[in-house]
Amino acid sequence: MKYEYQNPNQWRVLYRAALFENDSCLLVKRLSEAEEAIVDRTRQLFHEIGVDVETEREGLDDALYALNALRGTLERNTRAA
Repeated sequence: MKYEYQNPNQWRVLYRAALFENDSCLLVKRLSEAEEAIVDRTRQLFHEIGVDVETEREGLDDALYALNALRGTLERNTRAA
């Protein structure tokens, strides 16, 4: 599913939804949706310049790192169960 949002902050909504998802079955879906939205937004910003753009790029990188850590934790907990 490709995310082409008119709202450039939609990735933040999906990111937060993944962070605060309590259902481990839904978490996998939320992680994928958020990761895809972040990658799509990163692509949208590829040719943009400016301080605000750099700040958002840093936020996108940080969010993707956090989601990756969350996914790793979920996978370790699933294997341990």
